[in-house]
Amino acid sequence: MDESTTRSPREVFEDHLRLAQQRDFEQDIARNFAPDCVALTGRGVFHGHEGLRRLARMLAEELPTGRWTYRVQLVEGNIAYLEWSADSGDAVVDDGADSFFIADGRVVAQTIHYTVRSPAGEVLIGPDGTRPGDEPR
Repeated sequence: MDESTTRSPREVFEDHLRLAQQRDFEQDIARNFAPDCVALTGRGVFHGHEGLRRLARMLAEELPTGRWTYRVQLVEGNIAYLEWSADSGDAVVDDGADSFFIADGRVVAQTIHYTVRSPAGEVLIGPDGTRPGDEPR
């Protein structure tokens, strides 16, 4: 039996958080997300590992340094919830919220919400990925 199918939702969630802190997105995606996973965000719907790679690249561009602070971590059955913040000096996130559905040792669905702001609180990138001056979606 594949090790991924024997891990509990809590183990998958905790491994994801650890690898995200290390910015080891490729290992995180390979080990913790189902190949056909779906991520729902204000930016759109992202499918599979390639969709997660696109999201990871966006986040790395928006917050190139710094660490995440995990404020709330909840796991109940197959559902996990995370509230987070991040600070990279010239960009901060104070409203990060993700939810996860985990089955057979992998995340099969995730929702992601965050706003990138300047340290003074000005919106740099909205939850839908738009920047000040962008045309509304």
